[in-house]
Amino acid sequence: MDIRAAIAVERRELADMLDALTPEQWDAPSLCAGWRVREVAAHMSLGFRYSLPKVAAELVRARGSLHRMTDRCARRDAAALPPAALAAALRDNAHHPWTPPVGGPASALGHDVVHGLDIAVPLGLDRRVPEDRLRILLAGITTRSARFFGAALDGVALHADDLDWSFGTGAPLRGTAQDLLLVAFGRKLPPGRLHGEPRARFAAA
Repeated sequence: MDIRAAIAVERRELADMLDALTPEQWDAPSLCAGWRVREVAAHMSLGFRYSLPKVAAELVRARGSLHRMTDRCARRDAAALPPAALAAALRDNAHHPWTPPVGGPASALGHDVVHGLDIAVPLGLDRRVPEDRLRILLAGITTRSARFFGAALDGVALHADDLDWSFGTGAPLRGTAQDLLLVAFGRKLPPGRLHGEPRARFAAA
């Protein structure tokens, strides 16, 4: 499929989701440790709102740490920008060519999909990522990518309940494909979403 077209549709859908949130939901915790929904939304649009020189300057301020830079910018921008502006930044930049520092368009799609679920899952929203988008991202999961995102998958085999997809070897961990995608991206999920002996390792406190 056309990944760029998929990215554009995903961003518009996420903007619609954000526009429907209540003030309380904007301040609710996300799956990203230490970030509320508003910090995640601010982070999602950073690549559209910051020029390359500004990103470089922020990285220097963070002493070269991408993690420190993104955390500082997300917190600052979440405090400065109203929810409507954060949602509009996604909608207005649906076709923006931004990609993460590592990876191309598929990584940009993953960035949008995963962060959208970082918001939807803890809020209990019925966000269902279409299968064609999921399959692009599931196909890109490797042992190296899982380690990059802090997912401890050694000795664990991911088995999707709703798609013909699996990854890894070891004790079976079952769930929906999009929940297992989150696991592979290092997320801890609310209890009850995953099944199998290793599920406690991937459950949020």
